[in-house]
Amino acid sequence: MGHYQNAEHGINAPGDVSLARYLPYGELDMIVGGHSQEPVCMEGANRMADFAPGDDCQPDRQNGTYIVQAHEWGKYVGRADYEFRNGELTMVNYQLIPVNLKKTVEENGERRKVLVAEEIAEDSELREFLRPYQEKGQAQLNVTVAQSNGKLEGDRNVVRFAQTNLGRLIATAAMQAGKADFGVMNAGGVRASLPAGEITYKDVLTVLPFGNTVGVVSMSGSEVLEYLEAVATQPVDSGAYAQFAGVSLRVNRAEGSVSDVMIQGQPLAIDAQYRFTVPSFNAAGGDGYPKVTDLPGYLDTGFVDADVLKAYLAEQSPIDVAAYAPQGEIVYQ
Repeated sequence: MGHYQNAEHGINAPGDVSLARYLPYGELDMIVGGHSQEPVCMEGANRMADFAPGDDCQPDRQNGTYIVQAHEWGKYVGRADYEFRNGELTMVNYQLIPVNLKKTVEENGERRKVLVAEEIAEDSELREFLRPYQEKGQAQLNVTVAQSNGKLEGDRNVVRFAQTNLGRLIATAAMQAGKADFGVMNAGGVRASLPAGEITYKDVLTVLPFGNTVGVVSMSGSEVLEYLEAVATQPVDSGAYAQFAGVSLRVNRAEGSVSDVMIQGQPLAIDAQYRFTVPSFNAAGGDGYPKVTDLPGYLDTGFVDADVLKAYLAEQSPIDVAAYAPQGEIVYQ
């Protein structure tokens, strides 16, 4: 669920600190965490250290439970050594061991990369054993599915703060697959950008790695307005921030309201019926979205989002990124 210092999780899932505090003292010996992509390395009770690879560090400890996390993407191996004596379990060593990580240094006016710690030697026998599987996987992943004339923006520090061309493209692809009037995509589901030039199937899976399916919801105009007020007012810098396609509106976060809603260029009609798409994760209430899976107007298409995006990219190739550039459809007050 993520490590959030002193349980300050904001809109995120409650997190490992909240879990440890909620349970009876010492109910769990250790929580091995993830999701928030943190190198859990504490200074004091609730302050994350200014961590650098190879630094000595301490785990978090809450309510008798050790909380550890080894950052992200296989950069580290986390190691915890315990001593069990007279019924008491004590952590005696905690390390985040860099896995051949490098840093940039400057010497004599030149920049070069050096290992931050002792190199971990490659196991050549194991590598050769795994090579056929790697090659088989790469043969399927490195297939070109489309060409693009520019970057499709999905970087975390952009897509969670503003509408982007990639967010809009993904929502458009789902909208087309679901034969819907508009599409909603949570920014937290967009995990990378798509590059200019050649786009491979591996790129698509990097953007949408979770295997969500496309959900389609049928609602009246009044219900759509209520739904949009819930999702469009989600805060920035969170996975809940919504990307849109096929809809324009003005958002007042302070009041938790939306106005001037247009769907497919036409004003929202309260008594009309509309269809929109949303990832299955959010349809089930993920990211704090309204749960719609138990509504009679909900349908899980079974279409996996990455496959939908792959097919759409292939159909639209070459992709003109300007065609998906936000044009001020979503205005925040």
